[in-house]
Formats: sequence, structure tokens, C-alpha cells
Amino acid sequence: MTANPQEKPKLRRALTTPLLTLYGLGVTVGAGIYVLVGATAQQAGAYASFSFLVAAVVVSLTALSYAELSTRYPVSAGEAAYVEAGFDANWLTVLVGVAVAASGMISASAVAMGAASYLHGLVGFPEPVLTIGVVVIMGLIAMWGIAESVVIAAVITVIEIFGLLFVVAWGQLMSDPHGFAAVEMIPSFDPDIWRGILAASLLAFFAFVGFEDMANVAEEVKDPVKTIPKAIIWTLLLATGLYIATSATVLMVVPLDTLSQSAAPLSLVFTEAQPSVKQGFGVIAIVATVNGVLIQTIMASRVLYGLADRGHLPEILARVGPKTQTPVVATLVVVGIILVLTQALPIAVLAERTSQIVLLVFVLVNLSLIRLKYKGVSSGAHFQVPLAVPILGVATSAMLFAAGFL
Repeated sequence: MTANPQEKPKLRRALTTPLLTLYGLGVTVGAGIYVLVGATAQQAGAYASFSFLVAAVVVSLTALSYAELSTRYPVSAGEAAYVEAGFDANWLTVLVGVAVAASGMISASAVAMGAASYLHGLVGFPEPVLTIGVVVIMGLIAMWGIAESVVIAAVITVIEIFGLLFVVAWGQLMSDPHGFAAVEMIPSFDPDIWRGILAASLLAFFAFVGFEDMANVAEEVKDPVKTIPKAIIWTLLLATGLYIATSATVLMVVPLDTLSQSAAPLSLVFTEAQPSVKQGFGVIAIVATVNGVLIQTIMASRVLYGLADRGHLPEILARVGPKTQTPVVATLVVVGIILVLTQALPIAVLAERTSQIVLLVFVLVNLSLIRLKYKGVSSGAHFQVPLAVPILGVATSAMLFAAGFL
């Protein structure tokens, strides 16, 4: 049976559990941990690792809600579809979808600037030029094909995870520690200490932004009911372990006053290492940040595609390339917006705005699941969580959002 030549091209289901997990790790384990450990330590001091733990708890609750919703509605622009099902309000659907796409584009802009900063240290070219180059190249890869771009992202992810393991091993075995002892990193119940931990958790949260991107490629996942929950859980478990081990190691090795002022905090672990080791780690850091740009570009373009495919945005954004089977027009729009943002705002502002947008989306997604459960809405076989999970997801996401104003 031959395909109808007039039939609109659709996205290809090509992602398995390992590929989807590596996709999630690729965007989660990236610029956040490579760049923001110093800024987190500036607010939380010796207790920065606890900020990552608090962020992980907040993310994990909402992640379980995503696991159920993404198997109920395995489509692109996942969050928008969830809110549409839960609230049945078109304006809120579009608002959430655009907010998710915006968070991806803002995050990609921050990551691209971080990559350009590392690249500048190696090649000496102007950072604005390097930023543009990074964004354009990653956009072209994103348009190439979902399997091809995710395989590239998966290879890069393995490299960046190796980089974090290398930091932990070098810090624990090779470095002369100048930071805190392990016992000094355990916080007491002093309200001032926890105020700092909670405030720093908003920055640490940025390091976890990414698992939700897996919901936005659900239309390209094989057997989403089984694959997506497993991939989400594996992504968060592995990312949390890496973050706590890495941040604790850096706090042990590097003095706090030096760490809190650094835009490249992990490189400080190698201060006493030979030049080849320093340069090698610098290359890994560049690779890690570049990967975040690629994956956020993929995510944002799929959200715009999904909204357009359901009639919420102009139809042109739903056009799929017949050869690549990727949303070419949506990807070009995303790349253009990222380029503008990289030239307009500083990296710290971009990171903070990303976290705030994502937390507000988390609140709405959890509320949608609560409403669906109360209404008894079901959509066939799907992963399920207790009602307490989205309720706690709303509470913790709202709490972390409020912590940014402490």
C-alpha cells in the first residue's frame, strides 16, 4: 500500500528508552551544573549541595505528574495538551505552550552564551560571533532529523557525564582540598541557613530543567506508555546523583570566596593540574554547553509545531520537511529568536527567567492532572500516580518560585 502523496508528513517514532534517557540527560546535565555551582554557593555557602537536593525533590514530584500525563497524551507540545485537557481553555493552552517554548529558547540562549565564553578562552574569537555560530550549527543539526540529532546529543551527553565523573574523581583523589569538610556541609535548623538554601535552589533548579523536554518529543517515541516514565525516572535519578557528588566535591576542593566568583566553577578543581588536563576539561565543558543548545532547540521547535498542528498557532509552523521529517519552519523561527535573545540579555537573567517560567508551568501542569483525576477522565492504558503527587507538585513548585523573592 503506497502512501497518499497529498497526506501531510508526520513526525517519525524513532526514540527508545536509552535514547530518550540520554536525550533527557543531555539537556539536564549541561550548562546548569557546569556554570551555576559557583552562583549557588554564593547564596547557600557550604550547603550548596542541599540546594541541588531541594531542587531535585521539587522536580521529582512534578516529573511523576509528567510521566502520567505524557502517557495519557503522547503528543508534541505536551504541556499545552495537558492544560487543554485539564482546563478546556484555549487561551490557557496557548499561553502554556508559548511559555514552554519560551523557556526552551531562553534557556538555549543562556547556554549558548556559556558555550561561547568557554570557546573564547580557547580560540580567542569575539564571544558574540561564537554565540551566533553555536546557535546556527545546532539549529542545522536539529533540522537534520530527530534520530540523527538525538544520537549526536546522546554521544555528547556521554562525554559531559564523563566530565562530571572526572571532576569528582580528580577532586577526591588528586586535589589538595582547600574548601569545606564533609561534616561542614550538613545544615542545621537555623532559619537563615535554610533561607539561603531555598534561595539558591531556584538557581539549582535551572540545572534540572530538561526532563520535561522528553514530554515534548512524545510523538517521536516508540511505545510511549512504557518508554517515557522509565526515561523520566532514570534521567532524574542519574542527574541528582551526579549533581550532589559534583557540587560536594567542588565545595571540598575550592575555597568558597574563589568558587562564588567564578563563571566556570568546575575548572577550579583543576587549578593545580597540568595544562593538558585543564585544556581537556575545557573542551568537555564546551561540549556540555553546546549540547544544551541543541536539545532546547529541538524541544522549542516541537512545541511550536504541536501548537500549530492543533490550530493554536499559524499553520506554517506545522510544516514538516518531507525528507527530514522534522518541523523545519518552527526550527528556523526558534533559531532566530534564540539569536536575538543571546544579543539582548545577560546569562544570569536568562537562567533566572527560565526557572521562573518553568515553575509556573509546573504549577499549571500539576493542577491539570488534579482536575483530570477529580473528573475521572481517562484515556486508555497509561502510567498512574496517586493524587497526592500532583498536589505536592503544586505546593513545592509554588514554594520554590516564592523562594526566589526571599
